[in-house]
Amino acid sequence: MAGSVTKVERDSRGIATIWLARSERNNAYNAQMIAELTEGAAALAEDPDVRVAVIRGEGRHFQAGADLAWIDSLRGLSPEDSIAVSRRTTDAVFGLTKMPKPVIALVHGGCFGGGTGIVAACDIVIADEAAIFSITEARWGLTALPIMPQLLSRIGPGHLRRYALTCERFDARRALEIGLVDEVCGEGSLDEASAPVIDALLHCPPQALADSKAGILSLSGLDFEDARLDDLARPHGLKRLDDEAGEGLKSFLEKRKPAWYPGG
Repeated sequence: MAGSVTKVERDSRGIATIWLARSERNNAYNAQMIAELTEGAAALAEDPDVRVAVIRGEGRHFQAGADLAWIDSLRGLSPEDSIAVSRRTTDAVFGLTKMPKPVIALVHGGCFGGGTGIVAACDIVIADEAAIFSITEARWGLTALPIMPQLLSRIGPGHLRRYALTCERFDARRALEIGLVDEVCGEGSLDEASAPVIDALLHCPPQALADSKAGILSLSGLDFEDARLDDLARPHGLKRLDDEAGEGLKSFLEKRKPAWYPGG
């Protein structure tokens, strides 16, 4: 529809590709993208003709995390309304995680903040060699709590303690080493690299894949109930309202060092 920030394309084999289509903002997510991702994932989950879901980004980057200007605009909300926004964000990521179809992320360019959560929510991740990653939230006085379960399942607590605390950028080869990415291909070769993976999935019957995925999520502790999702959303929603987040977001928007940086 006009004004959408995601697009879905389907082929005759049952491959549905979700395109993040806010390229003028490097596919940074806002309320509209969260809603469209949630609704889109739910629709694909229920569609018997869909065998595999693929998620990609239009333009120069896969996904640049949250639109920080939008995040800054939320600071006028009440605590309850801010938590509600965070719960919608949490639901969007877990919608991808729990989709009963295989989900593949094809990553190029930048994959920052919430983009790393989208990637970690997927079953299979392929990145081209020019991709760059960063778990950026803490740098702006925020927290990545809604995506931490997925990141923990991918890279483990040791790597997460480093990269969620330093917010360092790392390349596709490092992402492969720590488990965030399953395969690295040449720049511009994502279609060729993903073709044999998709073909392998199409050789498996849909219900066996759904049952296997459900078992993996249950055994790994990723089949969260509503109360656990609330536990992720509440501190995330409250953190954006505090003074640290205010200064972090202001420093980003003003393109300067934050006050807590020596000499900032």
